Amino acid sequence: MRKSLTLSLVLASAMALTTLAVSAQQGPGGWHGGHGGGHGHGQFMALSKLNLTTAQQTSIKQIVQTSFAQNKTQRQALHQQREAFEAMTPDQVGYQAAAASLAQAEGAATTQRVQQRATIRAQIYAVLTTQQKAQYATLKTQQEARKAQWQQFKAQNPVSTTAAPTSSQAQ
Repeated sequence: MRKSLTLSLVLASAMALTTLAVSAQQGPGGWHGGHGGGHGHGQFMALSKLNLTTAQQTSIKQIVQTSFAQNKTQRQALHQQREAFEAMTPDQVGYQAAAASLAQAEGAATTQRVQQRATIRAQIYAVLTTQQKAQYATLKTQQEARKAQWQQFKAQNPVSTTAAPTSSQAQ
């Protein structure tokens, strides 16, 4: 029981670091952030169901921490660039140039983020045993099936778009 609890805590902290690392790169909104998000966190959440050894958990935690540390400077620079642009007003000289520069930096950051996620995922996958990889594939298939069921449910039960009458309509 104690070993199970300890393993869960270590894994949870590794996943939390991963979530922080990636959401810090994505800026406001974290995983979902309105950028077609939602991809990624399920991949790491599945790890908690794989009965990882302490050595595996330590390796995964190290992978995540190293990746986070390697990209910290770039994340900070992009954050500063975003803040500088947001502080500008549209009538300022250089506003359009700053927008173009930020757009280019955001694009480069997105490219790097996708590549980084792929690298992290490959490194973590390499830590898993053959049995854990098979179990991971099963968990991923189950998660995709749940997602499809949810999409079907949403399609069959659309949210009502009728709004409450405003004060002018009520009179």
